[in-house]
Amino acid sequence: MTDHEVLHVFCGPDGGYGNLLGVVRDGAALPAEADRQAFARELGFSETVFVDDPERGAVDIYTPTLRLPFAGHPCVGAAWLLGVDRLVTRAGVVDVRHDGAFTRIAAPAAWAPPRTLRCHGTPAEVDGLAVPPPGEWIYAWAWVDEAAGTVRARAFPGRDDGIDEDEATGAAALLLTAELGRDLTIAQGRGSQIVTGIRDGGLIEVGGRVRRAD
Repeated sequence: MTDHEVLHVFCGPDGGYGNLLGVVRDGAALPAEADRQAFARELGFSETVFVDDPERGAVDIYTPTLRLPFAGHPCVGAAWLLGVDRLVTRAGVVDVRHDGAFTRIAAPAAWAPPRTLRCHGTPAEVDGLAVPPPGEWIYAWAWVDEAAGTVRARAFPGRDDGIDEDEATGAAALLLTAELGRDLTIAQGRGSQIVTGIRDGGLIEVGGRVRRAD
């Protein structure tokens, strides 16, 4: 198998959970798109990122079945691993900010793939949801404390590629932040945390903690 690293992105306050991310630091080891897609499928994570130029921060992102111009948790993870102040994706240049334990990226909401943002009345309703059938990418959420900007969320990609539920999803959090027009702290999945914010120039910032897999 091609050399790669595995990260947990958007870890909880205690460093647990987070969404798994595969990172191939030497993108030249798999230059062809078909080979990268096959490798992402073999790893089976929700996303895998290939680093084409570590100094420029040039990256290429894949799900098990799709190549993505932009995605949140691969950008946060790659930015943390490379220690860069920007990333170059197929969608464009992503701003990066390293803020203590948090790595934050900023991008326009228009870059995020379409998602159905489905509001529920209580966090308990979100917790009780069954995995829906494939076909629609659903981000289910509810206020924990609206005044404080805290949210409970779960993500169901609906792609029928073996990923029934995403533990933590940056692009969906970005879209929710844009729709609500305010900074958020999101508890997602079994124990992950995403922090977001509205920034100048129409950008939405998404960040979290990252660690290497044990």
